[in-house]
Amino acid sequence: MPPSAPALPDQALAAGTSGRKAEVPWHTDFLLLLMAVMWGLNFSVLKYTAGFMGVLAINGLRIPGSALTQLAIARGLRMRQPERQEIRALILLGMLGNGVYQYFFIEGLVRARVATAALLIAATPAFIAILGRLRKTEYLTPRQWTGVLMQLVGCSTVAISAVGGQGRSDTPAGVAFLLAAAFSWSLYAVALKRYSDHIEPWYLGGYTMLGGAVVALLVGIPALGAVTWSALPGRVWLSLFYACFIAMVVAYLFYYRGLRVLGPTRTSMYSNLQPIIAMLVAWGLLRERPTVPQVTGAALIVGGLLIARYAAEPAEA
Repeated sequence: MPPSAPALPDQALAAGTSGRKAEVPWHTDFLLLLMAVMWGLNFSVLKYTAGFMGVLAINGLRIPGSALTQLAIARGLRMRQPERQEIRALILLGMLGNGVYQYFFIEGLVRARVATAALLIAATPAFIAILGRLRKTEYLTPRQWTGVLMQLVGCSTVAISAVGGQGRSDTPAGVAFLLAAAFSWSLYAVALKRYSDHIEPWYLGGYTMLGGAVVALLVGIPALGAVTWSALPGRVWLSLFYACFIAMVVAYLFYYRGLRVLGPTRTSMYSNLQPIIAMLVAWGLLRERPTVPQVTGAALIVGGLLIARYAAEPAEA
């Protein structure tokens, strides 16, 4: 799963220009909690599905399926289409963010424990902050840099313990793939920033996912042809449906609603729960008991995310 979706303008705060805080329905928070559970569960769902079919075949199904669904939703809601040059740019960016990233991510996931994958991907905001600073598009406060440093230390703790053999089923190749995934998403997120503030979210997600579908199909067609579809158990079909539509469409719907109603700060609090939920789900479903370095890394990464986020956003009043 992607570590986060592109940020949108905080329309919830804009709605409160009269000085009074807008009433927020309780079910918005419930939907965001459900979103975090969906994304956390998806790590184990993908790993389970990979036991029955090639990982490239999984991406060859779920990424095109998500792209077509999101674009259909955008057209059904009659959202404003981006300009042609913007569509081309989104598709090209999507080849990196939803094509290359997803390739590295799923290849890393099957070579590492779920907790290792979730925690390494969760450190992506630190890489984004560093890239933004190098490009002189982000200027962080000392408190924010403290959060970034905590995330990097937590990421290093998880990676070193995995490579050192302290985590069962972790491999150096898996860690390398996951770090490459985090870096490729960071490049994508920084480049996408210029489009995310004025393009409708379903078109933004749909066209970038369409770019990812191009990559997924190019590398995944042989794997798709090698699958004996009639032999797949019913639970695998349910897992594919979940990975294609629940995690990559429904969860994004809840995420975008949170951004519009609650704003980026409170919404990010829920998405930051992903690694913790992923660890707990993998412990229960896949019997992957968390290790001490993973728990330590989780505390540092999530703590760093919270420190950096609260330093980055104005208080919601």
